[in-house]
Amino acid sequence: MTNKKQNAKKEEPIILVTNDDGVAAAGIRNLVEAVRGLGKIVVVAPDKPQSGMGHAITIGHPLRLYEVELFEGVRAFSCSGTPVDCVKLAVDKILHRKPDICVSGINHGANHSINVIYSGTMSAAMEAAIESIPAVGFSLLDYGAEPDFSASRQYARLIVEKMLRKKLPQHFLLNVNIPKASPEQLKGYKICKQAYAKYQEKFIERKDPHGRNYYWLTGEFVNFDKSKDTDVWALANNYVSVVPVEFDLTDYGLKQKLEKDWGESK
Repeated sequence: MTNKKQNAKKEEPIILVTNDDGVAAAGIRNLVEAVRGLGKIVVVAPDKPQSGMGHAITIGHPLRLYEVELFEGVRAFSCSGTPVDCVKLAVDKILHRKPDICVSGINHGANHSINVIYSGTMSAAMEAAIESIPAVGFSLLDYGAEPDFSASRQYARLIVEKMLRKKLPQHFLLNVNIPKASPEQLKGYKICKQAYAKYQEKFIERKDPHGRNYYWLTGEFVNFDKSKDTDVWALANNYVSVVPVEFDLTDYGLKQKLEKDWGESK
């Protein structure tokens, strides 16, 4: 009987929780609560907001880790680096092994369509997937000062439960976005493709008190993809969007065309 209990304890999955909004952000507190009880949770997250950092890593500067007491019954660490740094340090210096799953978020703001490229939330999850750790990034489309994470908690738990249920393919990675809505208003989730949508950007030019120019990036989000199987469509229609993502950026169709049209250099 004792051996069985010991084996069960050993098999408890380790869940690495991270984000890009900072270790003290409301989103990561809600994500910890969403997955509580599904495994042994360890939090490693940036010590300050790192939104828009993409897949940046820290080179040429030391990284620092501090253990913090922010989550009851959960070991948590504040990292001076980027979201990707957090995942790397968690695996090498804190866990000393790969976790069974990595969950990132819950981001305070959208990470659908082209945002996945810029997102620190998704880059942390992607770094885990590169290391063959099943990973998912969660984002809530609410930019208010006090967002309601209740629906996000519900769907984060549902999706993590599904991920833990059976062995997943190597480099498994999901980008999950949740509309600004109550759990009762949501229609469920949809497996989607990433929409071709982007920001039409411009820089506002101003002068500082010394007469020198400075610039503020502004822009309008424009959806060029009107099909009904995209993350943008799903979110606009009160569905949680679930997009499978890969980090291999090779255009295989163009590769085949170039091989045919260009051949190989002699």
